[in-house]
Amino acid sequence: MIKLKNYAAGEWVEGTGTGTDLFNSITGEKIFEASSAGLDFGMMMDYARRTGGPALRRMTFHERGRMLKALALHLNEKKESFYKVSWATGATRADSWIDIEGGIGNLFAYASLRKQFPDETYYVDGEVAKLSKEGTFIGHHITVPKEGVAIHINAYNFPVWGMLEKIAVNLLAGMPAIVKPATVTSFLTEAVVQEIISSGILPEGALQLICGSANGILDHVMSQDVVTFTGSASTGMKLKVHPKIISESVPFNLEADSLNASVLGADAVPGTPEFDLFIKEITREITIKAGQKCTAVRRIIVPEKLVEDVQIALGQRLAKTTVGDPNVEGVRMGSLAGKEQLKDVKDRVHELAKTQEIVFGNIDEVAVTGADAKAGAFMSPILFLNKDPFRFQDCHNIEAFGPVSTILPYKTTEEAVELVKMGKGSLVCSIVTADDRIARDFVLGAAAYHGRILVLNADCAKESTGHGSPMPMLTHGGPGRAGGGEEMGGKRGVFHYMQRTAIQGSPTTLTAITNVYQYGGKQTEKEVHVFRKYFEDIEIGETVITAKRTVTEADIVNFSNVSWDHFYAHTDATSLDGTIFEGRVAHGYFVLAAAAGLFVDAKKGPVLLNYGLDECRFTKPVYPGMTIGVRLTVKEKTDQEKRNEEDVAKGIVKFLVDVYDETGETVAIATILTMVKKRDQSR
Repeated sequence: MIKLKNYAAGEWVEGTGTGTDLFNSITGEKIFEASSAGLDFGMMMDYARRTGGPALRRMTFHERGRMLKALALHLNEKKESFYKVSWATGATRADSWIDIEGGIGNLFAYASLRKQFPDETYYVDGEVAKLSKEGTFIGHHITVPKEGVAIHINAYNFPVWGMLEKIAVNLLAGMPAIVKPATVTSFLTEAVVQEIISSGILPEGALQLICGSANGILDHVMSQDVVTFTGSASTGMKLKVHPKIISESVPFNLEADSLNASVLGADAVPGTPEFDLFIKEITREITIKAGQKCTAVRRIIVPEKLVEDVQIALGQRLAKTTVGDPNVEGVRMGSLAGKEQLKDVKDRVHELAKTQEIVFGNIDEVAVTGADAKAGAFMSPILFLNKDPFRFQDCHNIEAFGPVSTILPYKTTEEAVELVKMGKGSLVCSIVTADDRIARDFVLGAAAYHGRILVLNADCAKESTGHGSPMPMLTHGGPGRAGGGEEMGGKRGVFHYMQRTAIQGSPTTLTAITNVYQYGGKQTEKEVHVFRKYFEDIEIGETVITAKRTVTEADIVNFSNVSWDHFYAHTDATSLDGTIFEGRVAHGYFVLAAAAGLFVDAKKGPVLLNYGLDECRFTKPVYPGMTIGVRLTVKEKTDQEKRNEEDVAKGIVKFLVDVYDETGETVAIATILTMVKKRDQSR
């Protein structure tokens, strides 16, 4: 019997003694044994903190992002070997695609996210806070990686995606991880981790794996650690109140299975594209992964007058779903992950059957293609009908974590909202409707009880990822029964593994700390114009004080003619009564263009192009006869990667453009971005 290995403190280690038997859920054959006996969890966490953490924190966001991209490319090359292993979990090719390539996709997504962060080891967050009248005392926020370890305790249903969607985020943040997959499908997680470690892409200590029990690991957590849990609410709550979690104030993210719902809008009657979309989506949610998804639709909420139509249409589609060995052509639904999971689902179905009627499927019988129904963990799709969901509420409280769902009728949109809220908090719900008024009323009514809401209609159906697919750039989690947690969500998710700290001081000092120029800080003038310098030579705070220019009426007229902007305040002095203007006023964009004319060095040099404009504000009217000058200050620098060997090595420089008048008062302020060539073209 093959014994799975744990990866601990840089070594592949078999657990001692007799472990847990793991089975092929299609054939029932014993295939692996998993044990973590003998592992020193305290040592593993110390190793992550001492070895993996410092290595990751030395890397910038851009370096970590490139690391994730390299890992994603490597795993993508090896994915076919993962598909072969995934079959034993009962997954079809489509099921495995969600798990394997969905997980790899998360790595790609977070690798790309590096471009929203600076090429630094930390992040300057939000806007500056002016804390004093004269601006000599200011505040800001920075976020830095926590100096602990992320412990990910994952569910059995997505042994690849569950790991990769979490570590993509903590690794980009600069924090190492210990992954504990559910033991029943841990053999697939182990296969992926084997490839990750052998690739040598991650620094040592960045990732460790426990295939057997992790009982006792929370005894070793400290305040800088983060714990995430995906699975049943009951288990999650027990872990959340662990004494060390409480005493050390350890962040604990709980993502619990929830009673998610999908609603058919009253307008989506048979014959409409939306009705067909609804039936297709519900069928997919019941059968994909044999219904073993934390986001699966458990409650099908439909207009009272359409219950029979929905029941018939779903029954017809489910009857065409072939259950069996995923390797056999035509099989659309595999088995559950194991016999233990099968027993649990059947127990829940029996409970639900006490208060509602089964209208499709059989608890104890299922036709199986290419396999032995009794040897594997197979189950028929089960469709319930609950005619009075406000009275019989088991469907709002009991979840059968398999191919099981219940049809519930509603009379009004308000009633549909009340029904979804009776789930007491869900990861996701969806509504299928072509009526945007219905969509608005439903979303605003149901949002407080859901982590995500999908509005599906014919306009977005072709590209929609569906009810059950969390996306890397959107938050995944939900209130109440769903655990009250939040993960992924793009930059939001990265900050869960970082410490946000308020810093206070003078603008000059905070400029030195953040490496981002703070308004009012020390400005340094140099003999050589900043546009004559290569990226490497430009310094934060370096400033060009320009010559001055007096604005004339001719400037305003000429700019109006060139731009075709004949707004009355610029062109008609007789229309200014009752306005804030004292006379004809210069266009804001003229002021900005004139500023560029003052600060630009026209000769060919390292500056390649103007890359963009941020945060532009016109703060004071400029009238003919006023004189303006510019302070152009280097605000921030961001390295850019070469796309290929022929690409020009360059970086982006942000300049603060401060346009002021003869009194010294700012009339316009903006941030411009320029693309600047590097002296060293090899980098």
